[in-house]
Amino acid sequence: MDLHDAFRDPDVKGILTVIGGYNANQLLKYIDFDLIRANPKVFCGYSDITALNAAIYKKTGLINYSGPHFSSFGVKYGFEYTLESFIQAVTNDAPCEVEPSSQWSDDAWYLDQEDRTFIEQDGYIVLQEGKAEGTLIGGNLCTLNLLQGTEFMPSLKNAILFIEDDDESHALTFDRDLQSLLHLPDAKDIQAVLIGRFQKDSHITEEALRKIIASKKELSHIPIISNVNFGHVQPYATIPVGAHATVTATGNKTEILIEQNIIK
Repeated sequence: MDLHDAFRDPDVKGILTVIGGYNANQLLKYIDFDLIRANPKVFCGYSDITALNAAIYKKTGLINYSGPHFSSFGVKYGFEYTLESFIQAVTNDAPCEVEPSSQWSDDAWYLDQEDRTFIEQDGYIVLQEGKAEGTLIGGNLCTLNLLQGTEFMPSLKNAILFIEDDDESHALTFDRDLQSLLHLPDAKDIQAVLIGRFQKDSHITEEALRKIIASKKELSHIPIISNVNFGHVQPYATIPVGAHATVTATGNKTEILIEQNIIK
């Protein structure tokens, strides 16, 4: 398996997935997690790679990264935030903040690099106020749900749950996927929720998201922030799965502070 070869090779310092891989979860039964545990290194990807991110953390305890694919580095414009966050996450052991980008784009950049539309962003959206700390667990919501009931699902106890979904999602599917996750026994100990910005084709408005969150009594006591810079809308932050974080949401002010854990 290429994944095993990459972890085994001492000359490979980091592994970037090329793209999500719709059936990435098919790999899980064939992964040598003992090999990965014995050869810790940067592993980064997003979307369907959530299955690998979560499983690696659950089976090895190693922090890995929800962040850009290798293909993401082909973006010509508006990539500065993504690149800076990635470098900060994988090379720096000081705490870092997931600050809002100044603008965002949902363009299919890979079709036409010269025809891009960037929209100004004025911070994140506070859906519920509060302050909490915990372990960052999450990624693509519908992919994470594929791990329920398996040996690869990480615990949500004391989790800062970060979730996002792509343009195949809409308000009803996001609602029921989130509810499914909240039925897990340890979901009662989720400390905060971070929701990535939705793609425009999902048609999930702020009003719709507020209604969804208001219907989740399990979450009524914790801080929730939406439109956070991760997921399928550029630019995106690199989030270390398994790292400790503090979340503060007061009025329109937010702070997402991550304790870095560099892999030597």
